[in-house]
Amino acid sequence: MSPEDKGLPDSPARRAFMVSGSLVVGFTLLPGRKALAEVVLADEGAAVRVARDFEKLAGSLKTNPYLDAWIKVAPDNRVTVCTGKVELGTGVRTALLQVAAEELQIDPGQITFLTADTGRSPDEGLTAGSHTMADSGSALLNAAAQVRGLLTDAAARTLRTDPATLTVRKARVHAADGRSKSFAELLADVDLHVVARPTSALRDPASFTVIGTALPRLDIPGKVTGGPSYVQDLKMPGMVHARVVLPPAYDAPLQSVDEAGARATPGFVAIVRDGNLLAVVAQREWQAVQAQRALSAGCRWGKGRALPPPGQVTTQLRQIATERIVIADTRAPMATPVKTLDATYTKPYLMHGSIGPSCAVGHMQDGVLTVWTHSQGVYPLRDGLAGMLSMPRDKIRCIHMEGSGCYGHNGADDAAAHAAFLARALPGRPVRVQWMRDQENLWDHFTPAMVAQVKASLAADGTIVNWDYALWSSSHNERVVNAGRLLPATHLARPFTPAPSVPMTQPEGGGDRNAIPLYRLPNRHIVNNFSPTMPLRTSAMRSLGAHLNVFAIETFMDDLAHAAGVDPVQFRLRHMDDPRALDVIRLAAQKFGWPQHARKPGHGAGFAFARYKNLMGYVAMAVEISVERDTGQVRLERAEVAVDCGQIVNPDGVRNQIEGGILQSASWTLYEQLRFDEAGIRSFDWGTYPIMRFSTVPTQINVHLIDRPGAPFLGVAEAAMGPTAGAIGNALFDATGVRLRDMPLGGERLRARIAP
Repeated sequence: MSPEDKGLPDSPARRAFMVSGSLVVGFTLLPGRKALAEVVLADEGAAVRVARDFEKLAGSLKTNPYLDAWIKVAPDNRVTVCTGKVELGTGVRTALLQVAAEELQIDPGQITFLTADTGRSPDEGLTAGSHTMADSGSALLNAAAQVRGLLTDAAARTLRTDPATLTVRKARVHAADGRSKSFAELLADVDLHVVARPTSALRDPASFTVIGTALPRLDIPGKVTGGPSYVQDLKMPGMVHARVVLPPAYDAPLQSVDEAGARATPGFVAIVRDGNLLAVVAQREWQAVQAQRALSAGCRWGKGRALPPPGQVTTQLRQIATERIVIADTRAPMATPVKTLDATYTKPYLMHGSIGPSCAVGHMQDGVLTVWTHSQGVYPLRDGLAGMLSMPRDKIRCIHMEGSGCYGHNGADDAAAHAAFLARALPGRPVRVQWMRDQENLWDHFTPAMVAQVKASLAADGTIVNWDYALWSSSHNERVVNAGRLLPATHLARPFTPAPSVPMTQPEGGGDRNAIPLYRLPNRHIVNNFSPTMPLRTSAMRSLGAHLNVFAIETFMDDLAHAAGVDPVQFRLRHMDDPRALDVIRLAAQKFGWPQHARKPGHGAGFAFARYKNLMGYVAMAVEISVERDTGQVRLERAEVAVDCGQIVNPDGVRNQIEGGILQSASWTLYEQLRFDEAGIRSFDWGTYPIMRFSTVPTQINVHLIDRPGAPFLGVAEAAMGPTAGAIGNALFDATGVRLRDMPLGGERLRARIAP
């Protein structure tokens, strides 16, 4: 990918964009809070009406209500569509392009599509939580429809005809008599710098030609051909390479450093130090690696903070959880309980395991700092960098580029902060920073260990009459909300303090995400025991607490079904009222041929269901696994998955996400576990952190989609994580007769339980 395509400072593409005379060069995303405050003083009723109007807008139009924040038309009739969300490998860039093209009624190839960039795009915060289609997709659907309507009305005025007789094709508005006007020709008669309306004249889904089709993903060609696709591939004229030296343990102080070895390496440019922040810069990448090794060898570090013994993690979680949050408490008359079951479930610390270590490029020029980053939130990152560097926000621009591997909060923001700090120290030269593999592993934001306890009772007729659930977890969300959330800022001589950890509220939830079952439970009491302190560095990873919570709920549902003497699928159907949930449960069971009574020795079948966060996509699946008793190895042989995510934009993209989610969750559930001891993290490479290998990829995954044209988009990128864990756990019980509740489920732990 060329530097121009990346929007580099002073590139031809950037200059052309700035001087092209397009309809909009700059834009206001939202009426300023000061302006709203003035309205409040003048007319409190008007302010309330404005706020209510914004609340009625679709998706991210609530916070970015101006149409030209999303869609721009240039004098050459090129249409630019913007989103504040980023491409993480989910294919959403392609899906969002389809949404805009459908409602604008133009070919996708006519659109220049821009993702998150603090200099160009609307501020949509983070790309996380399966929100992209629900937030940005809904905003683009309505913004595109309203822009098309404004252009059509303008054409009707200039052509002196009824707007109902006009059609739109390929960025032109056509009259029945053959006359037409291009979008660009209508610019003089239409203003797109207007606030969106609460309602839009959306097209009839029956007429869709782009939404609902498997448009090839925009990001795949470069990836499969080895072309430059990631920020790790970015090259710029005059770019130098940096490597950082990170402490060997949390809170270890840098007592002294001998720089002689690093300064003597070929290509040496500079050493930058501020407190515990230490980096070396060289002309070429391998030279930077050699210099970093020499510099690291010359460092003397003090003792760092001790970690808890691994065997005491679950006990410690219960001790340090100081906030008790009741997230559900309902009481109703119930039948007399005749059977009561209880169980405890645990999940260890896991790492993101990004294939490409975190990377960023920073460039300080003429007082403006530009950072190319694979951060999932360029606007929060920009604000954090402004605080760390004491720079005005408008002098910092963060541009998203894909990174090689991550769903969640890995080291992307921290590497970007390193690049920004070093770029300011070496103005005029682009500085590329890439962490090393051991740094990526040792300084990851791990997903927290968790404990869950569940207790429930059955009536004589086999129905659940009460449900008590409690979980213990530290923070699943340490995203950048201040400079102190950036690792380099905590290493400075005058370090920044991270913002306090706070629980995420329902219905989204953090550790308690999906802790409230969707099943009909007349009496339920569910508690999130939150710890604001963390022995290890933790933050968000795909699905947050839903991975363990759905695992616990769905395997316990099977235990209750067995206790009631009812088939597990029928047991779920008896306790479900949501008709869309019933549809996916029945479809997955049907496609699997549930129940399968005759199976090979060592094979088992399992079923699980969840609606992600109880407000996003529905997923039900039945799986077949095989178990090697001598080794404890588990293979996922087949999965039949039913998915309802509302209106489907790109069916192939949905299947991609479900398939990928099943693989990743299977890896977490069966294999992954962070190794550490009191002295520090021990999972420093792939040999010390096992993940699913290609040899154990499932033989067959079939994804069956329920399309609901015209229904709201429901996020699906994280929806398979919990059901996969639950289905595998239930299949293992079916295959071995042993109920495993402590992850990871496979390997030595399983072998010890089932060996003859």
